[in-house]
Amino acid sequence: MRATDAAPVFFDARLQPYRSLPPRGFAVVMAVLAGASFIMSVGCILLGAWPVTGFFGLDVGLVYLAFRISYRSARKVEHVRLTTSDLTVERIGVRGDRRQWRFEPVWARLVFEEIAEDENRLSVTSHGRRLSLGAFLSPGERRRLYRDLADALARWRRALTGR
Repeated sequence: MRATDAAPVFFDARLQPYRSLPPRGFAVVMAVLAGASFIMSVGCILLGAWPVTGFFGLDVGLVYLAFRISYRSARKVEHVRLTTSDLTVERIGVRGDRRQWRFEPVWARLVFEEIAEDENRLSVTSHGRRLSLGAFLSPGERRRLYRDLADALARWRRALTGR
């Protein structure tokens, strides 16, 4: 057990990219696509256009590959945690590689930049270091993360001063 595990937690969030199509839906989409491609391939063979059938299989394979790449990128995780002693950000990449950053909350500052109406950036800065947070989130989710984390830092500061 680490020392920070026993400390009070002011903020704890696990961030992951959103995927609107669950695995079961993916299986249904692929089955419908493969079935439709098979039926059209049979029709093309009956009409004498048999070379076209290979392209139907290629289309299904490319759609499958695109979905697999998308689901693979969804394995990214950012875990943001604020305790009395530190603010930690742990990133787990698509291959399972882990990186962790620690910031002292007293020096940590949140920087939220509204670039356009539908584009923004959130980062934590401290002692010349800058770390982007939630790059894969939607602008609204990043805005909500900023508000929640800023509120948690404010509660942390109130707890530190006893007010």
